[in-house]
Amino acid sequence: MRLPVLVGAMLLLLAGCGGQRGGDSAASETEPTSCEVTADARLSVATGNTTGVYYTLGGAYAEAISQQTGGKLKATAAETSASLQNIQQLVAGTHQVAFSLADTAADAVNGTGPFAGKPLAIRALARVFSSYTHLVVRNDAHISTVEGLKGKRVGTGPVGSGSEAVAMRILAAAKLDPEKDVRRTAASLAQMTASMQAGTLDAMFYSAGLPTVGITALLQQMPGKLTILPVASVLDELNRMYPHVYAAAAIPKAAYGLAADVPTIAVPNLVVVKA
Repeated sequence: MRLPVLVGAMLLLLAGCGGQRGGDSAASETEPTSCEVTADARLSVATGNTTGVYYTLGGAYAEAISQQTGGKLKATAAETSASLQNIQQLVAGTHQVAFSLADTAADAVNGTGPFAGKPLAIRALARVFSSYTHLVVRNDAHISTVEGLKGKRVGTGPVGSGSEAVAMRILAAAKLDPEKDVRRTAASLAQMTASMQAGTLDAMFYSAGLPTVGITALLQQMPGKLTILPVASVLDELNRMYPHVYAAAAIPKAAYGLAADVPTIAVPNLVVVKA
């Protein structure tokens, strides 16, 4: 039910019609404007890795936008490294719409984290689904807690992605230095799942919607050899460090055919545009 509403919001924004026209009188402030999409206009939706939820959902949005404009607005989903790159390229004008984790978007607006000292003028069109932090570990690595990642080979997600940001913060909340206490690898979801199968990674973080295609495939290819580990134990410390962003959640057992629900940490996803 949300798809037509969000697509409609995108079309109104991109056509330059907010439903109001500026002026000196109250009447002119509420007078509706006309909306017309220029023929052969193009729209790029910045998403994420091809095996993640952003890419799947972005492709659906792009298809719906193209259909609802009769092809006048040719929308495409662009593969990216997700949140951080999406916001950077959105502001640079490479894309017109982008997905982002709310914590990364908050950093951009506040000029903190990777955007330190350089606040960016972006706005959210909508809050959509929540991303759930997956911490997948090989059973033969004998890891039972987040703290147990010390000394292990850990994938933290694509460089500059929201997944990487969440992974780094979770490690810090567990009193682990991401650069000293673990053997960290920044890689795409596809690269991390391949490394898990090859035995060159002991664990991997990935934050995304449910189910994430790449993680579903990994679990199917390594039956009985992997565990999705709970990470909710660090939530209080995480919220002390970064208030008002993260929430307790659970990966339901039905999402991946698990034996039980897995307590984890969730962060909202936003559809963002330049102010």
